[in-house]
Amino acid sequence: MTATDPLLRALAHPMRLRMVSLVWNAPLSAAELARELGISHALASQHLRRLDAVGLVELAEVRTNRGGRERRYRAVHGSPLSDQRHEAAPLIAETLSHTMRERAGRRAHGAEGVTSDAELWVAPEVWEDFRRRLAGLFDELHAAARTPHAPGTVGVGATVMAFPLAEPEA
Repeated sequence: MTATDPLLRALAHPMRLRMVSLVWNAPLSAAELARELGISHALASQHLRRLDAVGLVELAEVRTNRGGRERRYRAVHGSPLSDQRHEAAPLIAETLSHTMRERAGRRAHGAEGVTSDAELWVAPEVWEDFRRRLAGLFDELHAAARTPHAPGTVGVGATVMAFPLAEPEA
């Protein structure tokens, strides 16, 4: 994957990354996404077209709404963000850092969270077990996701990028 890869370029925009998260378990229309994200309907449609073109979202349903047709999209499961290729990592990290800054500004006052950072050396089997469990936890969180603001839910921001480090060149 290179910087010109259409999939990577689509993921590299923070708004599109948020859109993929929002439509993970429940389809939403461009109008619904626009309201949730505080952007215009036209801009939401443009971002959805880009995500659809690279296979990150798919048309889930078309329904009649006030005499018009409402197209609702859902994420195509299987995260390309898990691809930790060296050349893609800096661009994805930049997008994730932008997303984290934005979400941190919306953190609920007094709510408990988890913040951690690490640069550690561990046995390969420890790393592989941790990586597998971490991926499983994110799979569980995604599986439990509901539509934004659904009754009985709380909005959660979660961003992780964990990977083995290259040995420094001598």
